[in-house]
Amino acid sequence: MKIVTVLLPEAHLAGLDELVRMGMYPSRSAAIRAAVRDLLKRELWRRERER
Repeated sequence: MKIVTVLLPEAHLAGLDELVRMGMYPSRSAAIRAAVRDLLKRELWRRERER
């Protein structure tokens, strides 16, 4: 994996921390990876299948 620096609003960080606290993700990084994966699935990979 590569390291990527991302600037996020405090409210987004608080939301990520809440997901981690609830046990839905083991870390902020894991939650962000899942969000990026879902975005790519929805926006990019689906369009490739439609071609």
